[in-house]
Amino acid sequence: MFALAMSSVRHRPGRLVATLLSAFLGAAIIMTFHSLHDTAGAGGVDEVSAESMTTTAAVVGGYGSLLVFFAVASTLTVNVRQRSAEIGLLRSTGATPAQIKRMVLGESAVVALAGVALAVVPAMFAGRALLGMFQDSGQVAGGVEHVFGPVALLSGAAITLLASVGAAFLAVRRATRAPGAGEPGAREPGGRARKFAGYGALAAGTGSVLTTFAMDGADPLTMAPAAYGAILLAVGFALFSPALLRAAAGRLARPAEALAGVSGYLAAHTMRRRAGELSGVLVPLVLFTGMATATLYMQAVESDAIKASGLTRSVEDKNLETLNLVVVGIVVVFSCVMLVNSLYAATSYRSREFGRQRLAGATPGQVLGAVGCEGLVLTVTGVFFGTAAGFAGVLPFTYARTGGVLPGQGPGIWLAVVAVAAAVTLGTSLGTARRTLRTPAVDAVAVAA
Repeated sequence: MFALAMSSVRHRPGRLVATLLSAFLGAAIIMTFHSLHDTAGAGGVDEVSAESMTTTAAVVGGYGSLLVFFAVASTLTVNVRQRSAEIGLLRSTGATPAQIKRMVLGESAVVALAGVALAVVPAMFAGRALLGMFQDSGQVAGGVEHVFGPVALLSGAAITLLASVGAAFLAVRRATRAPGAGEPGAREPGGRARKFAGYGALAAGTGSVLTTFAMDGADPLTMAPAAYGAILLAVGFALFSPALLRAAAGRLARPAEALAGVSGYLAAHTMRRRAGELSGVLVPLVLFTGMATATLYMQAVESDAIKASGLTRSVEDKNLETLNLVVVGIVVVFSCVMLVNSLYAATSYRSREFGRQRLAGATPGQVLGAVGCEGLVLTVTGVFFGTAAGFAGVLPFTYARTGGVLPGQGPGIWLAVVAVAAAVTLGTSLGTARRTLRTPAVDAVAVAA
């Protein structure tokens, strides 16, 4: 099976490009920030500089590990679902589920290691640039030299490999547990474990958020429980994404049909049948909206509170601001990659479905309108639950830090976050669908078959 995995990687690399891109970006980010551990451990580095670098590396390393797993998991899940026919053929010719798992895990390991190898040089340059940013803001002494050593290399390789293999195992396990798994409308296995993890994340997030009310607003650590609580709530909502999408499709089906006619009917029908597949898009949407909203608003509240107090910002304040902005940048990049990968793979894979709809009488414009309706429902659902998770952390932090209920920055930050989410979701889905619809309907059905 390892030989089969290597053959698949050599002869059909196109379908693994999205996974390779996720692994590359994940390894690059992890090695970039963990190189700060190598730099801090070098000789001649003062205590303040070392603490600034190790704190940043530890926090962003945790965020990076979580995002790498979700990014690779989302792309691998779509990839494995698209290979349901191939997996079914292998099983019919005598391959056991264990052999198929080893094949997919072997592919994932090879792609992950390739991504790590490609990321080494960019991570070196990015780590040097990151150190320069800390030096320009006065958080690290100007004489500190960047070091790219074993901590960066080993952490990047280990985290990326574990995330890729772990995500591949979960994805292929669903596809091989029962005949027909992974097909549209098939019941998703492992629902009990997913629900348990989802409820656990929601409970932990709620507890972390409520802890903020018991803290002193002047304490630099006040932001931590609110931020982590918002992240955990976003993860919890993301784990319930199939159920959330089915509920949204059920409630919006009639309005969509009334407003968009045939396109609305096709969109509602597709979302009910493919809730499990399309729900993968909600994961990056909820995470992006929740984490970006929480982090940007909390940092704005913190900056305004320091400015209102008349105090000069300390090194810790500058470090926190830099850390938050960098984290948001990572979230934006990874979420956009996850969204683009998931939407592109899921939409381009539907060429046969689009061809059948056109042969049944739907026009290309109606099919494109249906994809637009799906993208709109996905965007509204993801933004709603992401916003709920984000403000669940923002409101307690605002109260603890300023005594107010709402942050004083207004809706501008939230509107910017929503605009990015909508642009990426609708732009990718409509652009991919438009290109897919260029193939004649008969040819699309024949080729896909």
